[in-house]
Amino acid sequence: MSKVPKLRFKEFSGGWELKKLSQLLEFKNGINASKEQYGSGFKFINVLDILNNDFITHDLIIGSVDVDESVFEKYSVNYGDILFQRSSETREEVGTACVYLDSKPATFGGFVIRGKKIGEYDPMFLNKLLKTDLSRNEITSKSGGSTRYNVGQETLSSVALPFPSLPEQQKIASFLSAVDEKIQQLTRKKEWLEQYKKGVMQQLFSGKLRFKDENGKPYPKWEEKRLGEIGEIVSGLTYSPDDVNENGVLVLRSSNVQGRRIVFDDNVYVNVNQGDFNPVQEDDILICVRNGSRDLIGKNAIINKESDGLAFGAFMTVFRSKYSKYLFHFFDTDSYKKAVHRNLGATINSINGSDLKKFKVPFPSPEEQQKIASFLTALDAKIESVATQIAHTQTFKKGLLQQMFV
Repeated sequence: MSKVPKLRFKEFSGGWELKKLSQLLEFKNGINASKEQYGSGFKFINVLDILNNDFITHDLIIGSVDVDESVFEKYSVNYGDILFQRSSETREEVGTACVYLDSKPATFGGFVIRGKKIGEYDPMFLNKLLKTDLSRNEITSKSGGSTRYNVGQETLSSVALPFPSLPEQQKIASFLSAVDEKIQQLTRKKEWLEQYKKGVMQQLFSGKLRFKDENGKPYPKWEEKRLGEIGEIVSGLTYSPDDVNENGVLVLRSSNVQGRRIVFDDNVYVNVNQGDFNPVQEDDILICVRNGSRDLIGKNAIINKESDGLAFGAFMTVFRSKYSKYLFHFFDTDSYKKAVHRNLGATINSINGSDLKKFKVPFPSPEEQQKIASFLTALDAKIESVATQIAHTQTFKKGLLQQMFV
């Protein structure tokens, strides 16, 4: 029975035809090379190339393998071929597909199955189709294994998917590629802004880049202070599993600090009376001081009005200072991060308050602090705006994929 997508270009009509992948692709397992063969020779497509790219080109391929020309020709990958992940520890990844879009041939590894183009289809359309929930469910439901999941040539050959006419395939592929290009442009813009901010921060906190006052005169020479001189440490709440109660007070923990912001995706509520804990205040800096992962020690976020008055756990610390808006940006510098890791415990992943108080801070006048903080906050807002645009465009694309494919 033919089907019709919910969202369609007006010039097309009629149902989509169900086709087996065996009508379009000829399948072959890849080369099982020895360790000595890796690192030179022909470009060699492996699982990471499939997982990390929306489509594969010759320049994007990570690895290479040293094989004879005859072997390379037998296992060649050419424009329009589809590469499938043959095996995975998770059912969600097995059979993941990616198209090869390059006139320069490559070869492929033993954990990959090549689908050689033998039928008529638009390569980018099939690439998009194979990434939809419909296709993924069709493939993963047929995968075998218990601790490791596998798909074989017979499994992929039996997968049946709905196809429109070639002109409609091309129109859909072109439209979705334009959406992908928009996402890539926004991603590049975000990366550029992040790199620019990192460079500016290095200049600012080293004193190489300075602001001037309203009369164009330099601000006073910077001092160096310790955190203990310019603020105070506030300790968090210790509680037991028996205290956890969904009707209690929300306790901020490490998981509530993501991307230097307070988020509420993973919350814990604890029975505790007002006055029996130290509540956070607006503009406090919440710092993770103890965690199972060393890399998370020192991560921080500034408290906004929404979080004012909440509790925070004992594995967190609040640094409270009238200079917090400036210090929050200092807490994103490499010098702060290096200081954190220099003071980590030998056996326990933690920093204590007495060590934190000793951290040295480049300290300009309050007026110059304000200018630095305002400038970097504005940059953060631009980065966040682009990140929001990326998220919205990705959501838009997901909606298109659900409606443009049967």
